[in-house]
Amino acid sequence: MKIAVTYDNGNIFQHIGKTESFKVYEIEDNKVVSSEVIGSNGVGHGALAGLLAEQSIDVLICGGIGGGAQSALAEAGVELCSGAQGDADQAVEAYLKGELVSAGANCDHHHEEGHSCGNHEEGHSCGGNCGGGCGAQPAFTGRNVGKTCKTHYRGTFNDGTQFDSSYDRGEPLEFICGAGQMIKGFDAAVADMEVGQEVDVHLMPEEAYGMPDPNAIIPMKIEQLPGSEDLEVGQQVHLYNQYGQPVLVKVIEKDETAITFDANHEMAGKELNFHIELVEVR
Repeated sequence: MKIAVTYDNGNIFQHIGKTESFKVYEIEDNKVVSSEVIGSNGVGHGALAGLLAEQSIDVLICGGIGGGAQSALAEAGVELCSGAQGDADQAVEAYLKGELVSAGANCDHHHEEGHSCGNHEEGHSCGGNCGGGCGAQPAFTGRNVGKTCKTHYRGTFNDGTQFDSSYDRGEPLEFICGAGQMIKGFDAAVADMEVGQEVDVHLMPEEAYGMPDPNAIIPMKIEQLPGSEDLEVGQQVHLYNQYGQPVLVKVIEKDETAITFDANHEMAGKELNFHIELVEVR
């Protein structure tokens, strides 16, 4: 069995059509026995499937990918793991363990030294907690899937309260449409928009941050996390998953020997509204 990963300096390259190299792993008995880096020879989306087929690749792990490339890979018999991020070697190990799924469900509790504290980054940004897992191909099609998009947006709750706005920051948000970097409903709304178009969407929890997951409650011993003895209930910190990605969690319980984190997104279970303006596509 052979696994290929879009590759750039140890990490998973996020735009398959522009990748200059792949790291190819030879697998025996569900273990990596060898690996090598090969060049893409400058071919674009359309020819990459053929290149991988010539190398007898069984599985491709990548970041963003468009619908056309997905179809070409399927026709070539190459299994696709899209939406992956971080260290290439670790992603392959996670795939072999059956763990290449949403980062939020696979936190291995590595704590950032000094624990990075603070608020949530973007009101609707995936943050590594949604839909970017193995086989998590976009459940939608559109002219912008696989392309880098810039959008302005305003997010509100059903009572009209604003929780986030790129307009207020004066800087549009940039992401690869369909790569699992955004919540599903926001991603799907942008997929077939035209530059300059504005839309309003109402998202149920299943299209946004999902419903609260009891499995995302993480009990730990304080001795496992140096520095956690200084944390307080209600404080937000970052733990790290197996790809080295930060996962925002909240301290919900603590005593002298144990601490409990909640990895559910703060927006879990909530209906959200977005006004979206597509500024640029490339």
